[in-house]
Amino acid sequence: MDKVSRLPDELLVKVLTFLPTKEAVSTSILSKRWEHLWMWLPKLEYDDQHYSESERKRLRCFIVRSLPLHKAHVIESLRLKLSNSHYFKPQVIKWIVATAVSRNVLELDISCSSYPEKLNILPSNLYTSKSLVILKLGDWILLDVPPMVSLPSLKTLQLQEVAYSSEGSLQRLLFNCPVLEELKVDIWKYDNTRKFTIIVPSLLSLSLFIPFDYGIDGLVIKTPSLKYFKLRVHSSSSHYCLVEHMPNLIEAYIDVEFPNIKSLIESITSVKRLEICLEVLYEEGIVFSQLEHLKLCRCKDCTSNLLVRLLKDSPNLRVLDLYEMIDHYYCGIIPWNPPSTVPACMLSSLQIFNWSAYSGVPGERDLAIYMLKNASHLKTATIWSDECDIPELEMLKELAFSSRASTTCEFMFD
Repeated sequence: MDKVSRLPDELLVKVLTFLPTKEAVSTSILSKRWEHLWMWLPKLEYDDQHYSESERKRLRCFIVRSLPLHKAHVIESLRLKLSNSHYFKPQVIKWIVATAVSRNVLELDISCSSYPEKLNILPSNLYTSKSLVILKLGDWILLDVPPMVSLPSLKTLQLQEVAYSSEGSLQRLLFNCPVLEELKVDIWKYDNTRKFTIIVPSLLSLSLFIPFDYGIDGLVIKTPSLKYFKLRVHSSSSHYCLVEHMPNLIEAYIDVEFPNIKSLIESITSVKRLEICLEVLYEEGIVFSQLEHLKLCRCKDCTSNLLVRLLKDSPNLRVLDLYEMIDHYYCGIIPWNPPSTVPACMLSSLQIFNWSAYSGVPGERDLAIYMLKNASHLKTATIWSDECDIPELEMLKELAFSSRASTTCEFMFD
């Protein structure tokens, strides 16, 4: 017997976990010593992304034969990634999930990215799993939540472009996850759900994406323990939006286009780091007393007014970034209308000013000069330009030699 084969079973199984599941199982042909070790693998991963049609068929047969032989009392994780689920009928996927749940699975990650004959429905025992800690579902799955739901250990839930059997499916599921800490929901553009209610007292992180021009009727969010919040909603329809205050919020990413944003903005006033892009200006009288780092997307026509409003309402701001969010496009003009009085943060706390994709058009130049001229405690001002021709360099040099309120401010450009 070779030296490796003399190692204890526990160590050999540990070695096998670093291999793809199919390769780990193939070691069973090496010798009698290796024949059954794969049956104790704690992590199972099946991915047909780069498979041919014949390989996908063999993968299905392999899973059906091998999964019942698995002996581990607890499956730490099962990942099933199907880029072509035609070879995995809904009843096969349902059986795979049911088997994993019966083996006290801790993490389930199921994704079926191609169009099957009908949506995949998961087994009912999934919704009463006492062991499940992480659940990730994506693509062509129907979330058909039964009346009896209990997921006492679930801490992470990700639902990416799944369908919901009824308006109350998501709410019923969340209501029965008492220790849920992380929730990510990307709404599928073909789904018919129009009202979304997220009430989770234990939640620490929430990411909600509703696709462009999706006809939403209402949004309710009550997450008092939330620390990280990401919301992307682009809807021209008029709907109610009720978001309760998040007193523990540390970081927020807000990219929204809908009319009534009052309760949303009021809910995030305790935030410390904020990335934001708004279609409309929020109401006066709101104060971000703890905001230290602001990243403002400059793609909207109201950017100039929104910047002035945020500077006035953020007395302790330390870092300001002007940039473009992913998939956002700059209109090319920032008409700069300076405030009648210099915002308090520029006189007391603002230390870092960054500007990405600076073009030097008149409104941009006026804004940049205003920041340098009035930010009394500025330590660094960094401006990145998309252009590299001589007029652009001259424009940046003009800023470098403009007057500054802070004698210690270091100006950098690239």
